Amino acid sequence: MSNKKHAGGSFGTKGYYIALILCAAAIGISGYLYYRNANQEEPQIQAPSQNQQVDVVTPSGDDIPAVATQPTLPSAEDATKPTTPQGSDQKPLKTGQPLTGETLAVYAMDSLSYNPTTRDWRVHNGIDIAAEAGTPVSAAAAGVVSATYEDDTMGTTVVIRHDGGYVTVYSSLDSELPVSVGDNVDLGQTIGQVGNTALLESALGDHLHFSVSCNDVPMDPAQFFELQ
Repeated sequence: MSNKKHAGGSFGTKGYYIALILCAAAIGISGYLYYRNANQEEPQIQAPSQNQQVDVVTPSGDDIPAVATQPTLPSAEDATKPTTPQGSDQKPLKTGQPLTGETLAVYAMDSLSYNPTTRDWRVHNGIDIAAEAGTPVSAAAAGVVSATYEDDTMGTTVVIRHDGGYVTVYSSLDSELPVSVGDNVDLGQTIGQVGNTALLESALGDHLHFSVSCNDVPMDPAQFFELQ
């Protein structure tokens, strides 16, 4: 019985030391692996030498992203300049007064002008010329009649397009018109008669409201008359 107890105690003691040795070995291996990984050098990228050829990839036109561009709009000063094509034989536009009479209101797009009909101050895109009803109104330049209509505020109106991007508008005319859309008219040709159909300017009496634009930009009629 005592021999069995002695043998069991010896085996237990040996097992303890064996376990202790295995733990120490495991700790040693773990420390060695950690130390080796910590001191391992990181890979370095070497710059190419002077004699080493480097391939450069240039993107093709299909690989380059498109850049949005915005159109350049003409300034008001440029818009009032004649647009005669270079190298053409087109002559400068000849102009003339559409009517002879007293000027009741001048062009005022950069300032306010008093309107006796509406009794307020507002811009004025043309000139108002007084004359008796029925007085002939002439085309201020040769061109093509592009529109004739009854405007709610400016009355009976004729629109003529000219070379160089110029457009002349004749309003407050008598309702009976001698021209139609598409007609070619000459400088000084009668395109209507003076009336008082512009409700917005009815306080002025019988008169012609005449306005000009160039490339869709309002223009002082006085400058248009100076083109000749």
